Amino acid sequence: MKSALQQEYQQRRQQFMRKLSKQAQSADVVVVIPSAPMAIMHRDVEYRYRQNSDFFYLTGFDEPNAVAVLAPGQKHEFVLFVQAKDPLMETWSGRRIGVEQAQVLYGADRAFTIDKLDKVLPRYLQRANQLYYIADIDEKQDQRIFSHWKQQIHAYPKTGQGILGLTDASRVLHEMRMYKSPLEIAQLRKAMAISIAAHQQAHHHCAPGKHEYEIQALMEQLFLSAGAESFAYPSIVASGDNACILHYINNNHKMVQGNLLLIDAGCSVGYYNADITRTFPVGKRFTPEQKALYEIVLAAQLAAIDAVKPGQRFHKVHSAAAKVITEGLLELGLLRGKLEKLIKNKPGKAFFRMAPVTGWVWTCMTWVVIVMPKIQIKNPVNYAAAMC
Repeated sequence: MKSALQQEYQQRRQQFMRKLSKQAQSADVVVVIPSAPMAIMHRDVEYRYRQNSDFFYLTGFDEPNAVAVLAPGQKHEFVLFVQAKDPLMETWSGRRIGVEQAQVLYGADRAFTIDKLDKVLPRYLQRANQLYYIADIDEKQDQRIFSHWKQQIHAYPKTGQGILGLTDASRVLHEMRMYKSPLEIAQLRKAMAISIAAHQQAHHHCAPGKHEYEIQALMEQLFLSAGAESFAYPSIVASGDNACILHYINNNHKMVQGNLLLIDAGCSVGYYNADITRTFPVGKRFTPEQKALYEIVLAAQLAAIDAVKPGQRFHKVHSAAAKVITEGLLELGLLRGKLEKLIKNKPGKAFFRMAPVTGWVWTCMTWVVIVMPKIQIKNPVNYAAAMC
């Protein structure tokens, strides 16, 4: 009997194949998706492996040097090409799943070692007239698959069989990924719960004289000990004017009384990532100026969240936050003029070069940057989660 997780991946593959067959107006399609390659840190040392999200979404398989083939209507609809078992390499780099367990654990109808790809793949291509592929995951595999496609094109006049068209599969797949299943939502909730608890502990341990990296170490230890597989992204722990650097990751400054500490950090559960930012004083209390700005951003955040509903346009959510921020800065005397004109002229656009709200699982990002004094208050109650 297949596990709930196996059934989830199988349902995704079946839905994906149905959508592609409908788009191609033919059942004779084949999909090829490579895994992410290993990334080298230096010489013979590799970075910790991170699977490509599209590949993982359809397979749950978390090893490099793999290729997934989906062939609706053929004898083997889901085929995995994987690394061969190798005692020597496994001594260095860890256990490999291998061909047998690829079928048992991941529901593949057939599995082969990756060195058989060039011999076996043409069998599946010859029975289809449309190839769907996701490029730019692994450049070497791109060249390999494109070579097979060209061979099919050249052979068609003689055999009357094989691939005629090549189409990007990512658009259909990414539309599918926008809508989360109950299992995905459960993983998102777990990632969020772990990350929230770590942020709360970081707040309790923040004190003048400590270094930013001490807070980073505490949070990342809490992520892993609570069951997360990894960090969602490099943790940002930025005190003082370091918080004006949006992706500050040095995290090596000593925290000073009277400064603010901005933490942008989250964990990953099953490749579903939490993304939380909090801002709070290094000492026990905000200064009056910090408190005033914090309350404006908090109100803007809540206004943006309140505007989120099915069918809402992204810019409407952004506008709800922008209106509150502009009103608040007018009240403080940091902006001058008429509210409507200021909103129309977008006084914050010099600091703002990206869409503030993205994703079908929403990320609400609201911030104020005051250059003098150097203060940034970003997402005081930001919460977000999405698969990267």
